[in-house]
Order: sequence, then C-alpha cells, then structure tokens
Amino acid sequence: MHPYFGRTELLIGADGLQALQAARVAVFGLGGVGSFAVEALARSGVGTLRLVDFDHVGPSNFNRQLYALRSSVGAAKVAVAAARVRDINPEAFIEAHEAFFHADTADVLLAAPLDFVIDAIDSLGPKCELLAQCAARGLPVISAMGAAARTDPAALRLGTVWDTAGCPLARKVRHTLRARGVTAAIPAVYSTEPPRETFDPAALGEQAEEYLQRGRRRRVLPSMGMLPGIVGLMAANFVVAQLCASSQRLTFSADLLK
Repeated sequence: MHPYFGRTELLIGADGLQALQAARVAVFGLGGVGSFAVEALARSGVGTLRLVDFDHVGPSNFNRQLYALRSSVGAAKVAVAAARVRDINPEAFIEAHEAFFHADTADVLLAAPLDFVIDAIDSLGPKCELLAQCAARGLPVISAMGAAARTDPAALRLGTVWDTAGCPLARKVRHTLRARGVTAAIPAVYSTEPPRETFDPAALGEQAEEYLQRGRRRRVLPSMGMLPGIVGLMAANFVVAQLCASSQRLTFSADLLK
C-alpha cells in the first residue's frame, strides 16, 4: 500500500490510485476556488498538475485563498501553489504557468496530453474562452460558477452549464457560449442562492488601490472562505471520480450529473 495515499487506495483500490497517478489535470485560476481544487487533487495523488494563473498574492486574498500567507504576499500564486504541491507529493510533476488565458495562449496552456481541466477563472471573457476551447478540442472540463457573495453550502449544485439557475455569472456564460455556437454539456458547480450586494472598488478606501493596480475596475464581490473552498472541492471530487471511473470500487461517478 502506498505510504502517503494508503487511505485513498483503501477506498478506490490500487487500479484507481494508479489511474490518478497517471492522470494529467490542468487548473486555471488559483484563487478561492482553484487553490482548494489543487489541494484536493494533490492529496488524491494526481500525478501531473498544470497550474495556470497570472496573479500574485495580495492582502485581499487572505480571507479565502489557500496560498495567501504573510510569507507569500507579493509572490506569484503559481509559484506558491507549485511549492505546496511538491511538499505534499514530491513525486508529482508540476507545470507552473504564470500566464493569462486567452485565445493566443490557448495552444500552449491546453497542449496535449491533458486528461481533465478545471475552470476556476473568475473573469467572464477568459472563462468562456477556456470553455469554448476545451469544447472544440474535446477536452473534459468542469467549470466553477459564482462562489462569492454566498453563504449557503446547501444551495450548491452539480449539473451542466445549461442546467444552472440563480447564478448571474452562469447566465452570462450560457449566453456567451450559445453565441459562439458551443452546445457541449459542460459540467459545472453552481449555487442557486442569490448573491449578496457588490461594491465599487472606490468604496474600499486603501484597498481600492490594489484593485486599480491590478487593472480590474469592476464591482467587488463580498466573500468568505467556505463557499469558494467547497466549490473547489466539489470540482476536484468530480474530476477524481471521472478519472477513476473504471475502478470497480467507485460506483457513484456515473450518477454525479443526474
């Protein structure tokens, strides 16, 4: 039995663990959702992780992002994430890309081989571009919809992007994908809880400067760490289940989208 993943092996069997160790998973966005997704994948024994994020750790990340520590402020999130994964599983292979996803970087960031993609991007344009690119390339992907401004874990659902309800971000994603001719049944984690009120960055006082420096003049979503983290864990759980679908000990994966 594997010294680090023995408890996992007891649940999914040696063949399931081998499937995870051979898997290649990319996570786009390492914020409140993506950081917890990466953590779960690393602790499940996924052998290769491609981590993509252009951002650096800042003070506003502390309430919800796994990589936000006093010692990591100012560091690239991909660098902090890669170091943490290696500390969990030295046998894992990490591809760290400090990059922004768009059409021009898609060929590099989605280069084969990849077994699964987790979309934890919080900006509409790059998010829809990633989903459209995955659909066009036949890459399995699961998307995290709006996780901020909510507090009720019981309102979280797993469905396809076309099943989503009550999520303003998901509504915009559906509209954009439909306009691009994307019809694939892309899995998504979403909340039916109405989001709370948002705020203009200028109302944040000293913190406003951080948002303006990052070039993100948009309304700021209030958040806590629990809901984004749960969304990330749900996305990772779905990916692990799909990667281990051939394991005779996993009987729940086929029902996840029903």
